[in-house]
Amino acid sequence: MPKYKSSEILKPVKRIHGGIKLEHHKNTADMFTETLPEENIPTVTIPMVQHIGAPCSPIVKKGDRVYVGTKIGDSDAFVSSPVHSSVSGTVSDITTVTMATGNKVQCVVIDNDLSNTPDPAIKPHPVKTAADLAAAARECGLVGLGGAGFPAHVKLSINPEKPIDTLIINAAECEPYITSDYREIIENTQEVYEAIYLIKETLGIHNCLIAVEDNKPTAIQLLYEMAASPKDKNNEIRLVKLSSRYPQGAEKMIIYTTTGRIVKEGLLPADVGCLVMNVTSAASLYRFVKTGMPLISKRITVDGNAVKKPKNLICKIGTPVSAILDYCEAAAPDMVLYGGPMMGTALSDLSSMLLKQNNAVLAFCGKQASLPPIQNCINCNRCFNACPMRLNPKAIIDSYESGADAATLSSHKTMLCMECGCCSYICPAGRPLTHTIRLAKGKIKQGGKQ
Repeated sequence: MPKYKSSEILKPVKRIHGGIKLEHHKNTADMFTETLPEENIPTVTIPMVQHIGAPCSPIVKKGDRVYVGTKIGDSDAFVSSPVHSSVSGTVSDITTVTMATGNKVQCVVIDNDLSNTPDPAIKPHPVKTAADLAAAARECGLVGLGGAGFPAHVKLSINPEKPIDTLIINAAECEPYITSDYREIIENTQEVYEAIYLIKETLGIHNCLIAVEDNKPTAIQLLYEMAASPKDKNNEIRLVKLSSRYPQGAEKMIIYTTTGRIVKEGLLPADVGCLVMNVTSAASLYRFVKTGMPLISKRITVDGNAVKKPKNLICKIGTPVSAILDYCEAAAPDMVLYGGPMMGTALSDLSSMLLKQNNAVLAFCGKQASLPPIQNCINCNRCFNACPMRLNPKAIIDSYESGADAATLSSHKTMLCMECGCCSYICPAGRPLTHTIRLAKGKIKQGGKQ
């Protein structure tokens, strides 16, 4: 494999404001992905909401026989994504579970028969048109696998009045510890390659940018080979090497750094002619088109100082976190997170289940699981300097804590906050700035009611 030529790799056209340099802790980068054994998952609990948008309703009942890939939940809403069984077995319950976010969600509980039998109805899903591609994404149950959970078919339903001229494949993976996308590139290189062509050619997009951070040299080499492929006769696929500065991989940030375009408040990437696809999301869509097997499992990174055997692990959707941690020999963690340490969600119950959009389960103990003591603000302005959206976190929080109404909170552009956690991380007073901004956003959504 020829070494890539730096002169043929694009540099970012813009640099994000603020952001922070983090220790990468990519401890599992060179670990080949394992699969959690079927016998470790006697039961799965599959929520009817694993996406941004309307919840699904169960379309199975207690006692029903289901197979791997059987659709078990769906909705008529456009912004919603169907849910499928990740195991073969029997529906043992339809229940309501309180999620890590505090929301109560209907779930289908399935007793695993351990046979891993695919649904007989599963077959390849050919794609010829843009409408076919969006339909495939919906039938796959595909959502943003980088953590956002936005239904993929929605962003693939291209409005002719808002033509897309640029496809951005997001391979940045800027959160510490997480290496699941990195392993996707290394272990499924050909599928990533075919996915890019499937999307760009079906949608008629002639400019594709593959964006990756500079701390992933092996991925850069493989992605360079894709971009330099003789198949790309018109040089429509280019690799962009980003600096490893968090939150480089956030959707609005990656659009800005690779194209210079700004997605303004209330607008979507399509409004500036861009379609952003997480690299694993793209590969998952290609696999569905070729096999018909929907999204029923997920590669995650399992790491943290409480984990004796860190791994990249393919797990069935609905697997209890406790089963994942037991397999990786996690010893009495004091804190467990869905996702990374910057934007992850802390779990209070290890019976919580793996969701489609989860890309990591991190477990910490001791000092790494503790938060600094909260002190008074020292007016250092570091939160403003670190905010990639150029917001003033202190002004938002002062307004919220003083009881400001929704209009005042909105005047600070509070809803533009993407809750990346930079302000909380950089605050020398240890104030929970991101959490308070999240509360302020909630107040705006409720029309100013506390």
